[in-house]
Amino acid sequence: MRTYLVVIDETDEASIALRFASRRAMKTNSALHILALVESEGFVAWGGVQATLEEESKSRAEALVSSAAGSLFDETGIRPSITVKQGKGPKVVRKMMDEVDGLAALVLGAAATGVPGPLVSHFAATEAGSLPCPVMVVPGSLTKEEIDRLS
Repeated sequence: MRTYLVVIDETDEASIALRFASRRAMKTNSALHILALVESEGFVAWGGVQATLEEESKSRAEALVSSAAGSLFDETGIRPSITVKQGKGPKVVRKMMDEVDGLAALVLGAAATGVPGPLVSHFAATEAGSLPCPVMVVPGSLTKEEIDRLS
C-alpha cells in the first residue's frame, strides 16, 4: 500500500502538512505515517538534568502525535502509523524514508513567511536528487479549504 510520510511538530505549518497528507491519503486510498521528531538536547553538565529534559520533550511529542492521530481518525477515518524518534531531523527522516514500505511521498510544511525550516531546506534542495520518493512541500499560507481542494 502507498504511504504518505508526514513530519509534525507544534508549528502551524506542520498542522497544514498533516491536513494535506491525510486528505491525500484518504482520496488515494493510501496509508499515512506520522513522524514526530524529538531533537537531542545539547550537552548539559548534569546527566540527570539532560535525561529529564529529553524525557519531557519525548512526552510532549507523544502527546502531540496522539492528539493529531485522534483528530485525524475522527475527520477522515484513517488510522495512521505513528513513530516518535529522537535525533537530528534530516538523519532521522531519511532513515524513516528507507524503513517505510511503499513510500509515496514525504510531506513537509513550509512556514507562511520567512525562510523554510531545516527539513524543507534539506529535502527540497540538498538531498532532493537522491531521495526514494517525491517531496511535497505544502505552503503554510494555504487555508483549510484550499488544502482540501488541492489534496
